[in-house]
Amino acid sequence: MNATFGGLSGLHWALLGAALAVIGGGSGSAMGITYIANVAGGVLTDLPDRFGPLLPLVAIPGTQGIYGFITGVLVAFVMKPGSGWEALPGWVGFQIFLACLPVCFVCFVSGAYQGLTAAGAAGMVAKRREEVGRALVLPALVETYAVLSLIITILYFFVVIRPFYSTLGI
Repeated sequence: MNATFGGLSGLHWALLGAALAVIGGGSGSAMGITYIANVAGGVLTDLPDRFGPLLPLVAIPGTQGIYGFITGVLVAFVMKPGSGWEALPGWVGFQIFLACLPVCFVCFVSGAYQGLTAAGAAGMVAKRREEVGRALVLPALVETYAVLSLIITILYFFVVIRPFYSTLGI
């Protein structure tokens, strides 16, 4: 029951997937926030009254890091804490690892590009404060793909992987 897959135990595969999801989502968010924060800082130098309208544009790339965090927490739930993680078969851990990859890669890329999109949208707010609603739509379109990656990861956890536990007695 404690078989490995590719030289790693199920626990190691699952933790590797969780770590990659958190790292990918967090790194994408950090890059995206940096891009928009640099632009927003320049705008705020001349127009300090634009802080409120610019804040959502600065914050929106941070959601990818949240999706990575959610994925990391989901791994703990899927592994059923207290049920003997060391007994997790390698092939099940590998499936958990694969389920984490959509969030890892999509959130890494979309977080960075969402920040770039928000940076472009900040120009709208700098020129016309009342355009904040329209400006938010642009980076929100990039958000769609991060949300879809999280949905796919959740589906993999609960539709594909979770049923295996009943056959294993875990």
